[in-house]
Amino acid sequence: MALDQARVNRIFRPETYADGVPYDLFRELRAAAPVVRVEEPPVGEWPAGPGYWAVLRHAHVKHVLRTPQVFSSHAGATQIRDPDTAGDLEFARTMMLNQDPPEHARLRRIMAAAFTPRALAELATAIDSCARDLVDSVRGSGEADFVRLAADLPVRTLAWILGVPEQDRQLLVDWSNRVIGYQDADYADSDTVDPAGLTDLGRTALAARPTRAAPDGRPVNPRSRAALADMFGYAHGLAARPRPGSLLARMREGGLSTEEFETAFFLFAVAGNETVRNALPGGLYTLLGHPDQYRLLLRNPDLLDPAVEEMLRFWPPVLDFRRTATQDVELGGQLIRAGEKVVVYHASANRDETVFPEPDRFDIGRTPNDHVSFGYGPHFCLGAQLARLQMRLMLRQTLFRLPELESADGKPPARLVSNFQNGLKELPIRWRTGAGT
Repeated sequence: MALDQARVNRIFRPETYADGVPYDLFRELRAAAPVVRVEEPPVGEWPAGPGYWAVLRHAHVKHVLRTPQVFSSHAGATQIRDPDTAGDLEFARTMMLNQDPPEHARLRRIMAAAFTPRALAELATAIDSCARDLVDSVRGSGEADFVRLAADLPVRTLAWILGVPEQDRQLLVDWSNRVIGYQDADYADSDTVDPAGLTDLGRTALAARPTRAAPDGRPVNPRSRAALADMFGYAHGLAARPRPGSLLARMREGGLSTEEFETAFFLFAVAGNETVRNALPGGLYTLLGHPDQYRLLLRNPDLLDPAVEEMLRFWPPVLDFRRTATQDVELGGQLIRAGEKVVVYHASANRDETVFPEPDRFDIGRTPNDHVSFGYGPHFCLGAQLARLQMRLMLRQTLFRLPELESADGKPPARLVSNFQNGLKELPIRWRTGAGT
């Protein structure tokens, strides 16, 4: 079956996802060409790229993710877009996310102490209290924007883990917006911080915030070291006086290089925020769009854990990740040459009909549920259990203390313009007041 290349290219274009994840197109491609060549046309001010191989089936996605010796995170980093310069690539390669074994394992061991069962148990009480306070802050009004409400939870959680003072938490929001939302005009120049409310360190960092354009007028890659000078300056200042036992203290003790320290802070401050920030509103939106499943969960609170897993399958917070082939290899009937980009689509794998019966049906009791929303293999998300914990606790407070929840707008909510993150920009909700506990 001949494929329309322009139609195939839709899975690359960020504007496609402003209208929703193209699940129908993914289903069509899985049947016709589960590994398919995609072009990279220019996107706004960003130039065209060389193209890549999109991997769409669950089994192939897992194979790529568990075979770093063939499909490398280090060779070209893990974003579809190539770094602008050799220097940008070298800097990106110092991040744990962009490492292959054995270096990846060394960095992961240093960070893992923040996510042990004991550490999570200690965090659970604070996270639950925060979730309850957030719900209490809107409970009497009968309506709220759940995106804004829920976004505060991961920011506070990461601030606790990293030792960021309360006054500076909003800096984490702007950093995340600029990095993750750079394809969306509403987020690319995020500047929501009031300098008067910051600590001295926060104001110093804010003063160092770079512009989005390089001296030659070209846009600066938002994930480059130059574009994140304010974040890294703040990280170094904070690390000079780390809270005992904080992740920053462990990072200092772990012998990280300057670049490894900076990219580790980046990874936690941005990736640790965005996963939950996208998954929570997306999960609630999905649940409210299936009233029978919402009512089933209210009658059976013990289904909350499998409900969270089904939300993650149905609304993966991360759409895709890139690898680079280290050798010529055959995958899905296609010959992939050494050096070519390979992009695994979690969103497509999670709807693979060969793995999930009735994959487009939202079923909070689905078992087994072998979704790949947190990845697979050596790069399985280190913070997966923390993300699940935050989702469970925030959803419990929201669903069982705000009765008769429903979407408050008659139209679909605005989505993030991104070919990487699956996010909502707003989710108006309402509920019946004067009831609940």
